[in-house]
Amino acid sequence: MQVILKKDVQNLGEAGDIVNVKDGYARNFLLPQNAAELATEGALKNREQNLARIKAKQEKLHQEALEKAEKLEKFGTLELSAKAGESGKLFGTITTKKLTEELLAKSGIEVDRKTVTLNAPINRIGNYTMLIKLTSKVKCELPVSVTASEVVKESVVEEIEEAETTEE
Repeated sequence: MQVILKKDVQNLGEAGDIVNVKDGYARNFLLPQNAAELATEGALKNREQNLARIKAKQEKLHQEALEKAEKLEKFGTLELSAKAGESGKLFGTITTKKLTEELLAKSGIEVDRKTVTLNAPINRIGNYTMLIKLTSKVKCELPVSVTASEVVKESVVEEIEEAETTEE
């Protein structure tokens, strides 16, 4: 089935592209998500008329993404602190949501958490890298440094866990 993409779709194409996809993918995902429309004669003529507008919009988004990537690179390292045990293991994991909230609070740069990818789960003290995909062509890496805000002795944690199990 031929469809015209209304939005950029990862691993498929950019807005305005005409692509061949399986019928089920078009009917069950692309069309309900309003990411594409069927490639009928009328839609193809309309595409030709709107192609310049679509390309201008994409160029504007690309420029905004480049500016945001430049700001992120100038920001430097995102520093976080979390409660940790003596061995350096954190109590819980630092999620992409927490990272984007901290980034917004410290730099004023808003990033969607769905665009953030981590090279490893952040569950220990140390240095990490988060990859931010602003658009399909613009990507930015931001270093993350995690330190311990409070070190809890692991023997105390074990005593608490034992007390909880005996109460039950």
